[in-house]
Amino acid sequence: MDPDKKQLQIASRIRTARENAGLSQGQAAKLLGVARPTITECEAGRRKVTAVELTAMAKTYGVGVAWLAGEVGDAASPDEDRIELAAREIAGLKDDDLANVLQLVRSIRAKGKR
Repeated sequence: MDPDKKQLQIASRIRTARENAGLSQGQAAKLLGVARPTITECEAGRRKVTAVELTAMAKTYGVGVAWLAGEVGDAASPDEDRIELAAREIAGLKDDDLANVLQLVRSIRAKGKR
């Protein structure tokens, strides 16, 4: 993959992971010990992310380093990254909570078919 495209893919995944972790850029910056503009620049693809930073982001956001680095998972569709992260979150739920999430999904899908 072209290095510029790769950097943009990483930037997009960093942003998606942060958002799916429910963190603002300011909150993420505080947890990572960096300035908020650093997060902004990384997510925009204007700043390269070091291996140490990528590892810290992966841990903070609850995703794998390989996923953030674009080494696993195909970004064929714009929503695929978000779906993959949602699946990871759902996988850690207790049985009762999982049943509630599945019911909610069924309800949303049924609403869309009307």
